[in-house]
Amino acid sequence: MLKQFSKTFAAHRSGILACFDFDGLSTGPLEGTNNKIKTLHKMVYGFRDIEFFKLKIMALHETNYALIGGA
Repeated sequence: MLKQFSKTFAAHRSGILACFDFDGLSTGPLEGTNNKIKTLHKMVYGFRDIEFFKLKIMALHETNYALIGGA
């Protein structure tokens, strides 16, 4: 198993090491946006207007997290 791991690591070495070159790279903002969309989806459950839901998703960047369903 160790030999197979070593071969796999050697085959993907440049890609594995390349991820360490990006110190500022983070998926945090993307995960935060996905969480906002999930929360919004729970709030509009049962509404039939999919276009309104799409507009709300597009407007997420203009709102604070606490204000998604409010003002």
